[in-house]
Amino acid sequence: MELYQLTAHQLHEKLEQGEIKVQDIVESIYDRIAEVEDDVQAYVTVTKEEALEQAKQVDQKIANGEEVGPLAGIPIAFKDNMSTKGIETSCSSQILDGYKPPYDATVVKKLAAEDVVMTGKTNMDEFAMGSSTENSGIKTTKNPWNLEYVPGGSSGGSAAAVAAGEATIALGSDTGGSIRQPASFCGIVGMKPTYGLVSRFGLVAFASSLDQIGPFTKDIRDCALALNYIAGYDQYDSTSADVEVPDYTASLKEDVEGLKIGVPVEYFGDGIDEEVKEAVWNAIHKLEELGAEYEEVSLPHTDYALSAYYLIAPAEASSNLARYDGVRYGYRSEEANGLVEMYKKTRQEGFGDEVKRRIMLGTYALSSGYYDAYYKKAQKVRTLIKDDFEKAFEEYDVLISPTSPTTAFKVGDKSNDPLQMYLSDICTIPINLAGIPALSMLCGLDNEGLPIGLQIIGDHFAEEKILQVAYAFEQATEFHKKRPNL
Repeated sequence: MELYQLTAHQLHEKLEQGEIKVQDIVESIYDRIAEVEDDVQAYVTVTKEEALEQAKQVDQKIANGEEVGPLAGIPIAFKDNMSTKGIETSCSSQILDGYKPPYDATVVKKLAAEDVVMTGKTNMDEFAMGSSTENSGIKTTKNPWNLEYVPGGSSGGSAAAVAAGEATIALGSDTGGSIRQPASFCGIVGMKPTYGLVSRFGLVAFASSLDQIGPFTKDIRDCALALNYIAGYDQYDSTSADVEVPDYTASLKEDVEGLKIGVPVEYFGDGIDEEVKEAVWNAIHKLEELGAEYEEVSLPHTDYALSAYYLIAPAEASSNLARYDGVRYGYRSEEANGLVEMYKKTRQEGFGDEVKRRIMLGTYALSSGYYDAYYKKAQKVRTLIKDDFEKAFEEYDVLISPTSPTTAFKVGDKSNDPLQMYLSDICTIPINLAGIPALSMLCGLDNEGLPIGLQIIGDHFAEEKILQVAYAFEQATEFHKKRPNL
């Protein structure tokens, strides 16, 4: 097996035993990038020189007998909305073309302290607005399982990079499903932690009350490992939760005896593909075989989640994106006469259609006379959705549902129909509105050979419980060993 195919914990084992060097790992990844990147289009920036230099330094530490952690020398890619000092961070938007941040995001800094090797910045839907990575202002990423299909979004580049072997781990951000849905489409593990568990400092904001950073990995152990090092309180993030971070790898037990699973009926209704339903139910029955119990449960306000989300998220986006004015950084229109025209033309030329659409929606929802009718009412609905989950978690350890109503769709199939595109996140959006954690993992393939995602949902800060269930399912099945044939 090639090094680029291995998990982080397998690579760490080989490094510990002296079988390989970090340089071997990094060269294997860049050979793979050279081989498949023209087809997959996962990256917007590749940092090969810096990566090889980092590899040399970690190899030197190991040669000197210094103790290194489990992520030392592991190639990790970062979604292009995470600030990286001196390395372009464009959010895949023309309006941030050429912008190089003067500082690192907290997650970048934390992982750098663990001696990870940054492979580059991954493509995304512009400002994280989209479900297919077709809204990128730079390129369209393809799904490694079938290049005619989308990888999901908005973190499609990160998911595709891990699935294609172009990175061992990648970080993405999830506002309404942007980690879990691409993880589902690309057949890998993707986790959205509890809101506030991972610092958002240095993450370019889309919707501040919903955004959360999380990992993409090849298996559950790598997911737990990555979470160990990115979770934790950060004084620079006012929404950061001051909670104790456990060792998430300690929760990786194959035992789910007596565990109670809730199956929300609303997540198996109309619009959910039959093959998706069947694969998810098979996974639930597998967990039952392993000793868990399940019952169907109702989350009655689920039907209102999409409407509430598409008022709250665009409203916050319209506020956050007002900072892109052509004055301080990024793109500035050359054709403008006067300040007001410069603002208008810069935004008109710099933002893509989907970003403009959401800015207009959000500005309308926040406007005088409409604020109470739209934004305020959506926040009240959000509270009802949160209450549904709280009641469910009084009885159940985890909830299980499909991650996405369908498997990946073809490039171009939904790009002219925003409402159809928005429906791609119907199973993931309620989780962001409630601020709770959830994980997606592979639980089957459809008749086209495309991955089907299983979503495991937990209560606030119940990541350990989610990982325990996910690990038990993973160890009892062979799905995590499946790889796309690129």
